[in-house]
Parts: sequence; structure tokens; C-alpha cells
Amino acid sequence: MIRESYSQKDDDELVRCALGGDRQAFGEIVERYHKMVARTVKGMLGDSVYSEDIGQEVFIKLFNSLSDFRGEAKLSTYIQKIAVNLTLNEIKRRKRFFSMFSQKGNSEMHEFDVADHDYERRKDASEIVSKALLSMDPKFRIIVSMRMLQGYSTKETAEILNLPLGTVLSRLSRAQEQLRNILEKL
Repeated sequence: MIRESYSQKDDDELVRCALGGDRQAFGEIVERYHKMVARTVKGMLGDSVYSEDIGQEVFIKLFNSLSDFRGEAKLSTYIQKIAVNLTLNEIKRRKRFFSMFSQKGNSEMHEFDVADHDYERRKDASEIVSKALLSMDPKFRIIVSMRMLQGYSTKETAEILNLPLGTVLSRLSRAQEQLRNILEKL
């Protein structure tokens, strides 16, 4: 089957074909959603080799769990949940790893210090905002990334993160205040 015919299929049809062993159908799913996954992972980890690794891991996990997808939510929501969970796991792993080697013995390290290998102050506004995001608590960072950077609605964000709507709204409010304070310092 040629590529054009796959691009015309909806997600449910692609999932059915992929479950039937059609690798091109799964390839179309990857093609459709790789940019969304990259935005999510890079929004939380920064632009690094780790981000690329997690991005690839998302699609490996999707491939291995595609039979668990019941179609109750959109495929994009299912993929986003995988991306968020794997990214949060990486952040936790980094915190544990770097806290073992922290001279302060302080287990509360900021991901900004872990994710950013270039400590020189950057002038570009988008890079300053990225640094500010990376210094935020992951539970706030993911809300900002999904709502403000990726354009998901509050309801979609709550669904993807499996959180109550009120929790998303309160975290967004706190995250905006936290981001404002961080940017003022930069």
C-alpha cells in the first residue's frame, strides 16, 4: 500500500492495521505524532539527547502496548500519557542519580541544573523561558507545557494527566506565578 493511502486513514483504522501486523500503518502513527511527543518531552527535559531517547521510547512503549489501547480516548491522548509518564520517570531517575552525587547532600535538586549543560547566560528570549520552565517543579512544568505551549484545553490536559479539572486550574495558576517570579530573576 502506498504512503498516501495511510495518510488518509483515521487513527482507529491505523491502530487496527498496526495490530494486524502492518508496520507501515504503525509508521504512519509515528509520523503523525512524533512532533507532538517531541514538544512534550523537550518541554519538560529541554533539548538534549535524553529527550530524543525518551521520544523514541514513547513509540516503543506504544508499539508494545497498542493492544491495550481500547479507543475510549483519542490515540493522541493515549500517546501523550505515555510521553508524560516516561518523561516524569526520567526526571525522577535524574533526581535520584544526581542527589547521590550532590556535594550538598541535598536531594532537592532543580532539573534546570541537571538538564542544562551550558551554564552560560543566554540572551535569546525563548531560551530564557525554556530555562525558567526547566527550573520549575515537574508537576507545574507539564501543565504549562501542555496548556500554554502545546495549546491543549484545560479539560484535555486534565484527561491526559488523569487529574481533576480543578487541580489543573490551580496548578496552572501557581505555575504562571512561579514562572513570572523566575523570569523576573532572570
